[in-house]
Amino acid sequence: MTKGPMNILRDRLGREDYRKLIRIDNPQLHQFVARYVELCNPDEVFVCSDSPEDIQYIREEAIRTGEEKKLAVEGHTVHFDGYYDQARDKENTRFLLPPSIDLGPHIKATDKEKGLREIHTILKNIMRGHRLYVCFFCLGPVNSEFTIPAVQLTDSAYVAHSEGLLYRPGYEEFRRLGNSARFFRFVHSQGELQGGVSKNVKQRRIYIDLENEAVYTANSQYGGNTIGLKKLALRLAINRASKEGWLAEHMFLMGVHGPGDRVTYFTGAFPSLCGKTSTAMLQNETIVGDDIAYLRIRDGEVRAVNVEKGIFGIIQGVNSQDDPILWKALHSPGEIIFSNVLVTEKGEVYWIDKNAETPSKGVNHSGQWFLGKRDAEGNLIPPSHPNARFTLELKLLRNVDSELDNPEGVVVGGIVYGGRDSDTWVPVEESFDWVHGVITKGASLESETTAATLGKEGVRKFNPMSNLDFLSIPVSRYIQDYLKFGDALSNPPPIFSVNYFLRDSKGNFLNDKNDKIIWLKWMELRSHREAKVIETPTGFIPKYQDLRVLFKNVLAKDYPEEAYLRQFTLRVPENLAAVERIINIYREKVPDTPQILFQILEEQRNRLNKARERYGDYIPPNRF
Repeated sequence: MTKGPMNILRDRLGREDYRKLIRIDNPQLHQFVARYVELCNPDEVFVCSDSPEDIQYIREEAIRTGEEKKLAVEGHTVHFDGYYDQARDKENTRFLLPPSIDLGPHIKATDKEKGLREIHTILKNIMRGHRLYVCFFCLGPVNSEFTIPAVQLTDSAYVAHSEGLLYRPGYEEFRRLGNSARFFRFVHSQGELQGGVSKNVKQRRIYIDLENEAVYTANSQYGGNTIGLKKLALRLAINRASKEGWLAEHMFLMGVHGPGDRVTYFTGAFPSLCGKTSTAMLQNETIVGDDIAYLRIRDGEVRAVNVEKGIFGIIQGVNSQDDPILWKALHSPGEIIFSNVLVTEKGEVYWIDKNAETPSKGVNHSGQWFLGKRDAEGNLIPPSHPNARFTLELKLLRNVDSELDNPEGVVVGGIVYGGRDSDTWVPVEESFDWVHGVITKGASLESETTAATLGKEGVRKFNPMSNLDFLSIPVSRYIQDYLKFGDALSNPPPIFSVNYFLRDSKGNFLNDKNDKIIWLKWMELRSHREAKVIETPTGFIPKYQDLRVLFKNVLAKDYPEEAYLRQFTLRVPENLAAVERIINIYREKVPDTPQILFQILEEQRNRLNKARERYGDYIPPNRF
């Protein structure tokens, strides 16, 4: 910059927007905004102060620019991304690292200096003809030790609107913190538009600068690439958390209601399509968050917050029977953004597997749509995209937990890991202790692919803590962070595994989809040591009598002992195979793995072999 930051801001911002920005006493912020105003060269700059008038202005801009269109239900709008801009761009999402830093083989990286030159070349004058929105948010509750302030620069009113629904306002927090604010930085541009969507998707880039805690996105509109405070910010937070001794996790946070008026809070990490959201949204329980949690230690206990205040969720498959709470919200007046669904002539929305008749025509991400329409490659175009989304505030859900915005967070009573597993893990199991849980439940997490999503069913994908895609530190360091975190706890919460997808030899599911509430209720009792257990070589499992009572009291149905024996039989060959797979992965693909991981897994293998010698390959729980 040839001119100083304040001169640039005076020249390029209107009087009121300049006044709003300089009310924040933070020269680093001013320099950051000035640099990218000059580089991206927007026609106008709007600074959002979080006043009702400013927030409403962004809502109206999203409609005026055509990024969103009103629907029949009051407050509902729809947004369409480009046909080839419908998902996270993993190939072009890269960390910018100096040559001296190697984060391991699972992380895509490019040379920092080279990457910054490239992205700044792409960003030069990219906002010409556009308006730049400068927005302030908080990751986590306001005025809390969990809080991370963040500033988003974007030329998309849709992105600014979405983040306003998903994240707590941050302008006053920036003012309160002043020059002491350690904030995350996000720069996004849709780039040149054609037909209202990003034209240059081949130049789509999502670059993450860990050293400067900044993310740059260009030539994309899809929320997973552009809503910087979501998974892109999670990568920044994981790196910061590792340095400071806390955890940033891909976890839901929910309240499970136990005897009397007791509420016990659980976090849970599940890979995609494994029941994470459906667990967090269970009826008669309460949701704090469905996706990202920060965990810190206070007075020897784990406390957690939801980083967000809303949901950016996949809408495919949402129906009135399985998702009554969400269904009601999606069909009631309120501020909701639908993206890449089908819109009928009446302004109503339809998505894949909605329990309603498929319309014969409408408008979707491909433009005017009709049954049987194909794209340029000859592929049949579904009525809505499989990755179609909804964005709403949690306050629209009747089961939102009262502790959502508590700056102190909530005490974590248990941590749950789950994956899609047809033949190994029992439906619910408690680890022996923190270290055993971290290693055998979290660090050993696998999930099977489905034919519907990846074309080949049953392939096990290694995904420690369901966070592999978002790690910004080596896997070995991530595991070590967990172990150190546990060392500082006076009373570590129990760690559990769940498996909603166990099958018999004929391929039939052994669990009903509603059974998950029983496993949660049992975990709630175990968190308070109010249920006895059976010790097996892999962990603690429930006693039949406790489950029988829970099934009767909670679901009003019988639970035959035969079902219990089938579900909780220890499958020794499959468990031994899993131990072998995980050991090999860490030996071959994870440099500097803590030796305790191998020790814990070897101990588990020895226990399994001893049980096999005594009882055989398949051991019902009543043998222990």
